[in-house]
Amino acid sequence: MDAPAPGLGEGPEDPFALHNSASAVLDGRGRVVGWSERAQEHLGFPPEEVLGRAAIEFLFDARDHEAVMEAVAACLRDRGWSGVLPVRHRSGQRVELGFRARAVIRAGSAREWFLVVAPAEEVRQWETDRSVLDGLFRRSPIGLSVHAPDLSILRINRALARFTQLPAMEIRGLRIGDFLIGPDLKTIETRLQRVLETGQPLIFTEQPCRLRSDPGNERVVSVSAFRMEDPSGGILGVTQLVEDVTDRYRARRRLALLNRASARIGTTLDLGQTTRELADVAVPDLADAVSVDLLESVARGEEAAEETSGLVRRMAVHSVVTQALQVMYSAGEVFHFDPRTPQARCLAGQQPVLEPVLESSPAWYFKDPERTRRALGLGAHSLIVVPLTARGLLLGLLSLWRAKRPEPFEEDDLTLAEEFAARAALCIDNARRYTQQHEAALMLQRSLLPRELPEHSAVEVAHRYLPADPATGVGGDWFDVIPLSGARVALVVGDVVGHGLHAAATMGRLRTAVHTLAGLDYAPDEVLSHLDDLVNRLAAEQEPGDGGAQGEQIVGATCLYAVYDPTSRRCTLARAGHLPPVVVTSDGTVSVPDLPEGPPLGLGGLPFESAELELAEGSLLALYTDGLVEARGLDVDEGLARLRDVLSRPGRSLEETCTAVQAALLPEHPPDDVALLLARTRVLAPEQVASWELPAEPTAAARARHLTEATLTGWGLEEMAFTAELVVSELVTNAYRYGGGTPLTLRLIRDRSLICEVSDRSSTAPHLRRARTTDEGGRGLFLVAQFTERWGTRYTRDGKTVWTELPLATTAEGHSAAAATLALNW
Repeated sequence: MDAPAPGLGEGPEDPFALHNSASAVLDGRGRVVGWSERAQEHLGFPPEEVLGRAAIEFLFDARDHEAVMEAVAACLRDRGWSGVLPVRHRSGQRVELGFRARAVIRAGSAREWFLVVAPAEEVRQWETDRSVLDGLFRRSPIGLSVHAPDLSILRINRALARFTQLPAMEIRGLRIGDFLIGPDLKTIETRLQRVLETGQPLIFTEQPCRLRSDPGNERVVSVSAFRMEDPSGGILGVTQLVEDVTDRYRARRRLALLNRASARIGTTLDLGQTTRELADVAVPDLADAVSVDLLESVARGEEAAEETSGLVRRMAVHSVVTQALQVMYSAGEVFHFDPRTPQARCLAGQQPVLEPVLESSPAWYFKDPERTRRALGLGAHSLIVVPLTARGLLLGLLSLWRAKRPEPFEEDDLTLAEEFAARAALCIDNARRYTQQHEAALMLQRSLLPRELPEHSAVEVAHRYLPADPATGVGGDWFDVIPLSGARVALVVGDVVGHGLHAAATMGRLRTAVHTLAGLDYAPDEVLSHLDDLVNRLAAEQEPGDGGAQGEQIVGATCLYAVYDPTSRRCTLARAGHLPPVVVTSDGTVSVPDLPEGPPLGLGGLPFESAELELAEGSLLALYTDGLVEARGLDVDEGLARLRDVLSRPGRSLEETCTAVQAALLPEHPPDDVALLLARTRVLAPEQVASWELPAEPTAAARARHLTEATLTGWGLEEMAFTAELVVSELVTNAYRYGGGTPLTLRLIRDRSLICEVSDRSSTAPHLRRARTTDEGGRGLFLVAQFTERWGTRYTRDGKTVWTELPLATTAEGHSAAAATLALNW
């Protein structure tokens, strides 16, 4: 056993110490020749009763003689013995005592035996204490070192000797600085000094530890320490317990890194942000530099292909070594990895690659050897490449480098990288799928809503559209500006019940229907009646329980339909359960017209009514959905009051007004879909419109041609006269033939095109047909269709109007062609 170091305190007290134990002396024949006072205290026999007597006669019962003789034999053999034997007290009581026997040689070579006796309980406790002390220094797996007050080493146990890689006997007198390097030395010495000064123990404090004998291997140790004092309180030194907890620390750090990865990766559904979060998590806890590369198809948000050509896009880079960013490809670059690189092998085999030690040459760790040389020059010495796979498909790869940290990557690091790469890959795939669906939703939105509102002579317009579901980018609200015949324009705002793609699809069907009905020149109340029938059919098509994207049933919609005529300044409106428009005059006066409130679309069986307003030139007409005025938890009246206040401020463009309305009434993320359409009215000048009433006479066509020629000459459109006369002549002739003898009205409008209109009191619809060669008539509308850009019929309460539009760009060549066509078909 290692000898105890001097000056380390009392420790467990030896029960066989002479000042504390009983003693006796036996001669060579086993007779008592010496008896101490302590022996009398323990056994009750006074000296006069035992001296000269054989000890076996009065101290031991016959049943214990066999054990006594074995102990005697051991003494004779080994010249000493220690153990526990039962003895008889003078009172007759049987007690157990611990014995320690040693041979003593007297003059003349006489042999005597010196016995030291102590209570068996004290002996056993002392042996236990000695075993514990021996275990701490010989068998304990936890390192132990004993230090003097100046922190020099007095003694260490075998576990710490193995840790320091020096024999225990050679360490006495050395200092901690002879083993540790760097800031680790200062940390432990400061802490031990504090224990010496304050007496406060150090309990399970972890710190990094690098040995001079192995500076490239950073370990983590748990240190506990306490101050040693003598019985009078004098400071003897400090003892510390040192446990290597490197594996436990790394496991805990890996678990913490996984937890951080779970919390920090995938906070958004943005593909670029998700890859940057992955790079930020890996550095510096796992690696000194990291790059995230995705397959080019994945980076575009497309489906990941089962096979890939290896074309990747760098999505994110991060490094604690600033110069490394100059070596690594930048985010956004698209490239191929050289087939010799670990990254190419990872992509090809879809298996992780661990390169614990990077070779200096030849090495292909980047796309070209020059980048490799520069990277190795910056200290890159270890590499992990992990594939990013989710749902069985390869998405890209993650590359991890170490340069500043001296220890290389190991299998545990690879396992950790695979675990959080798997989690990150799932987030990346979710972001990719979201990107794909979002692009599809945006494409749907672009197809359902007007990309650009057409410029129109009747109104100047601006709009805002904000869906409640930013994930899809579409909703059930819509707006439209539809050019109509006679230089008129239709303004539409509608709101389908619900949100998301299902409501958007229903909205798209309604918007298409509105365009069709507007093309037929139906009055606003008739348009709403037809839409009401359509919504009823859509609701009937849905099977029971077949809801929308959020489970809601599409049961109806609201709509406001307005037609503005710039020649008369009249606006005809009808609404189906929709909020009324706001009208602002040029002087800033704001009003909300009292329009008949029709039922929402989808109720069926109830009529709709139209109302007519006369708007001054420059009036502002605001159409909107309820999401605008109810966004901030306001009721409709409060929202309307705030909207009126914003619209009443003059001197702003329509775009500026839209922005002001959005800022005043809407939060950043509106809870409901919002559509806003602003229209500022214009008026056609009187000199742009010419109108005549013609009698129903055979000369009406000739009169119409003459008026048309004179008017076009006055407008400077002489080159269009021939074609326009032909069209007007055909329209007037048809009205005369089929109009029932009522007066006719001819109107010419000079706008972006030349508009020719002929009205009569008949409701008979004209039909375009192809006449046979032998037919004497039937070619009039065919010729009209050939010479005009558009033509059609609209019905009024007093009859009908047949209208045409001729492009103002008609040239002399066009007139020649018209004449040739006329010659062939007349």
